[in-house]
Amino acid sequence: MPYRLTYFALPLLTAFPLATLAEVPRVAVDIPPVYSLVATVMGDVGTPELFIQPGASPHGYSLRPSEASALDSADLVIWVSDSLTPWLEGPVEHLAGDAHHLELMDVPGITTLAYREEATFTLDEGQAHEHKHDHEHPHAKSHDHHDHQDHHGHHHSHTGTNPHAWLSPSNARQWLTAIADQLSDLDPDNAAAYRDNAAQGQDALIALEQQLQERLAHSADTRFIVFHDAYQYFEEAFNVQAAGAISIGDASAPSPAHIKALQRLVNEENIQCVFSEPQFNPQMVNNVFGDTSAYLGVMDPLGVGLTLDAGLYAALLEQLADEITRCTRAESA
Repeated sequence: MPYRLTYFALPLLTAFPLATLAEVPRVAVDIPPVYSLVATVMGDVGTPELFIQPGASPHGYSLRPSEASALDSADLVIWVSDSLTPWLEGPVEHLAGDAHHLELMDVPGITTLAYREEATFTLDEGQAHEHKHDHEHPHAKSHDHHDHQDHHGHHHSHTGTNPHAWLSPSNARQWLTAIADQLSDLDPDNAAAYRDNAAQGQDALIALEQQLQERLAHSADTRFIVFHDAYQYFEEAFNVQAAGAISIGDASAPSPAHIKALQRLVNEENIQCVFSEPQFNPQMVNNVFGDTSAYLGVMDPLGVGLTLDAGLYAALLEQLADEITRCTRAESA
């Protein structure tokens, strides 16, 4: 795939010569936002491989042969969390057991949030906390996967830690460092390039976060309903607040009582916006909320339809900000 230069990942052509293809670690990643962060760190040195088809839900997936091959040949596997992709544990162990592993939710110091378990959300749910770990080498994992799962109590339901932490730009900045550290260990000849790319990406994210905070300054009181509880980290970062989710936690099917609670919320509080997601059938949203006064939009946590490159992460955050801004305008109309 040709590499498209963006403001998010600047070229380093003069400072660091390109390594030959054989010297560059093969990196397999799970979802497009993580691909974008890894592509930012790798820059012109190399390109990661995505092993979950763009547009597919990571909560449940069956690997294609080519995607299984990407895992099998990987020197480094980077994924968000077992709680986001519970089906991935077996393939990582069996196909990439000899590779280095980086599970991003294990990076020390990131902000994590608990899933909100009810149909409607209150302002004090899901308080942020620091993710603490005592690993001697916190960014590297190889054969300790089963012990790790037991120790940290990963959840594969709608309870526990919300794994959609890539929608926090502060988390993404820390992940850039962790990715650069891991690549530098595997490829010391290009370590300076990886670390410089990560630093430039962090600077770009700081600037983007400030821009989006200004854009969303008038949306603090805008309440909206999302398809599933994937946006909490974005809400915390930009001071916006979802009123509820159609599908709790890991995008499982909502119960009739859950749907009725949301319909009451829309009608009683005059909520203007309900968002579906491109990974799921929008007909459910239309069937449930089509007769209400709510604006029916689309909000996407993965960047479906965006160009798969280093610029995708920034474009994803901008896209989410645009949707909430449209909701604010609909509410004030």
